[in-house]
Amino acid sequence: MALAVPVMMLLLFGYALTLDVDRVPTVIYDMDKSPASRELAARFAGSRYFQILGAVDEYGPIERLINRDQCTLALVIPRDYSRSLDSAQEAQVQLIVDGSNSNTASIAMGYAEGLVRAYAFELRAKALVRKGSGKLDPPVDPQARVWYNSQLQSKNYIVPGLIAVILMIIAAMLTSLTVAREWESGTMEQLLSTPVRPHEIVLGKMAAYFVLGLTDTIVTLAVGVFLFDVPLRGSPLLVLGSSCIFLLGALFCGIYVSAANRTQLQAYQLGMLISFLPAFLLSGFVYSLSNMPVVIQVLSYFFPARYFVTIVKGIFLKGVGLEILWLEMALLAVYATLLFLASTRKLKAKLA
Repeated sequence: MALAVPVMMLLLFGYALTLDVDRVPTVIYDMDKSPASRELAARFAGSRYFQILGAVDEYGPIERLINRDQCTLALVIPRDYSRSLDSAQEAQVQLIVDGSNSNTASIAMGYAEGLVRAYAFELRAKALVRKGSGKLDPPVDPQARVWYNSQLQSKNYIVPGLIAVILMIIAAMLTSLTVAREWESGTMEQLLSTPVRPHEIVLGKMAAYFVLGLTDTIVTLAVGVFLFDVPLRGSPLLVLGSSCIFLLGALFCGIYVSAANRTQLQAYQLGMLISFLPAFLLSGFVYSLSNMPVVIQVLSYFFPARYFVTIVKGIFLKGVGLEILWLEMALLAVYATLLFLASTRKLKAKLA
């Protein structure tokens, strides 16, 4: 399970989880039925961001399709559209968007508004040429250049962040049951009769799972790079080194939880609570921390997944090294050290 679960999670999340919004399901309600309106509809059909489901002849089908989650956007062209264009007046079109998913709706609206704005500018330029007034040039010609993820593929930043989530969950899930299982099975009393010291117990419990976790790290890195084609622009050794430090902290965290609870059920529930939710929600893996309330942003600094996600994304996508990521690495080392001391102290208190 320790080796299979990370691969399954990586495959499921890598293939299924995507934040790219394209091929938006769209219907067209053309009341004008003119060459100009058909040309506008053809612009939507020719864009890769829209998938034209068909044409309707009234508002009723639009409402039914949106209510059934079969349509996200509807383009409504009024009857006087071509007449307004011919008379050089402002021609209006209507965009109806399903707002039940606000993120998808806002992105779809941005795509549609940009397409209509570009088409309107083209029509205005053609009208000026016909009148002999010269060519209409835009006052500003923006040229965007995207660094580090030029194609804006969500897998390029989801997969590196997913490595942190997988390691945190697997490490905490495995080690959160170790000491608690000893208490339930009654073997802890036998361990107490030996001269083994608490820190030796912690390190012994951690060692085997560290090997498993390191194997999981290598497997997830290989799957991300060779299967999902995620660019690894930085040092692979730096990725492995930072993963080892993060893995130590996650393992010691699980051992601390296990030492603090005498039943496996309690230890497992608490381990999942402090590993999965923070790693998924408060690490910047999917959701931008800058958009969260200030209190939540401050809370995220207490979870190591935030720093490790920054490290792996920086190494994978930007190719940066220790000169940039030294602070995050140092904080991960401090976290691992504190959790080792805390788990040793907690186990010593239990032994006493």
